[in-house]
Amino acid sequence: MLRSLLIAFGLLEIANPRPVVETCERIGLENHEDVERRSWALWGARLEGLAVVWLLARRESGLRVVSGLLALAGVILVAVPQPVVELSQRLVYANTDDLELKPWVTPATRLLGVLYLLVVGLSVRTDERDDDQSEAD
Repeated sequence: MLRSLLIAFGLLEIANPRPVVETCERIGLENHEDVERRSWALWGARLEGLAVVWLLARRESGLRVVSGLLALAGVILVAVPQPVVELSQRLVYANTDDLELKPWVTPATRLLGVLYLLVVGLSVRTDERDDDQSEAD
């Protein structure tokens, strides 16, 4: 069930990332109405959704690079969230210096890292079950 929910969220993020990004802005920024989002910001959200769907929906062993990169991102987000928040803001917004972060952005960033690791864990367990089932057949 969790896998299906994550896939559905990933598909939403691919198809229509604007509401997802705007919700995150409302949650994370005191002055979310003042954002000047760069043109490629929504493509970053689509890429994130694509990685989640790719890892959780595939039926055979796929690119280990995708799971490795998502796992690395998850570890970094959990271990050192602040530099990632600052970098991502500079990449996504033209007016970074004007934005005021809410106090829970750092814990939420760590939670996102845990979510990435969960996605990788779910995809690895699926690969192992598929391998075991193939050997049994």
